[in-house]
Amino acid sequence: MAAEPLTELEAALRTAINMFNIYAVQEESAVYLSFNGFKELVTQQLPHMLKDVGSLDEKMKSLDVNQDSELNFNEYWRLIGELAKPMWEEKVLEVLKK
Repeated sequence: MAAEPLTELEAALRTAINMFNIYAVQEESAVYLSFNGFKELVTQQLPHMLKDVGSLDEKMKSLDVNQDSELNFNEYWRLIGELAKPMWEEKVLEVLKK
């Protein structure tokens, strides 16, 4: 039996997960974004959303909760949340103006 097609939201989540895996370092016991992987992901996949972020080093440090100089998936997901919030707020303002 063929798998059912993903919903739009499921496909978006899969894309966010795939982007992490594409740019991540994969070791036997860990998968994480190094600074170089983070920089590549941001510059190649988020050039419009993080163009005014300032220092990428500072941005990574702010996301790196456990301060190990790497971003695990949960720390990466904080970035996704930070990027989604202003987009959501913009939509709310559009709705309120109607």
